[in-house]
Amino acid sequence: MANQFLNLQEIQLTSEQKYNGNLLKVFSDSVKLPNGATSTREYIKHPGAVVIFAELDDGKIIFEEQFRYPLQRTFLELPAGKLDSNEDPLVAAKRELLEETGFIAEKWTAYGEIHPCIGYSDEKIYIYKAQNLTDTNQQNLDNNEFLNIKFFSQVEIKNLISQNKISDAKTLATLL
Repeated sequence: MANQFLNLQEIQLTSEQKYNGNLLKVFSDSVKLPNGATSTREYIKHPGAVVIFAELDDGKIIFEEQFRYPLQRTFLELPAGKLDSNEDPLVAAKRELLEETGFIAEKWTAYGEIHPCIGYSDEKIYIYKAQNLTDTNQQNLDNNEFLNIKFFSQVEIKNLISQNKISDAKTLATLL
């Protein structure tokens, strides 16, 4: 049988910020492990984000097609975006849906949160469902943001997943 520890908490001994970017901050900490030994933990601090399952009256779901530089390819994703400093997640979800898609919603439901990269980031993504949508035709993308809006039925989404054309973790977790 494997070792069992009553307390799995690691205690921070030192912390050094290695990088301070516009979005991400990288740290290297020295920690005391549950067995008393020390180790190093490198991780990224992230401001948090939202993801939106936006369902049209006909049952189709709004997706975005967007190029993601780290993987050098285009992905199909649900609308999403980072939180501004001290921003309420629901306010961020409403802002992101309007900015990225031009849609607003009358009904919003919170579905909890996910932690997509627990091994190296503190990122938390809040999940929302948006219904009773209206297209305002007021999409307002950031200057450095380019995306195409797509609409898919549940059957089309299942097919895209089975063909590995939807592989974004936050999108897959939200679709569950």
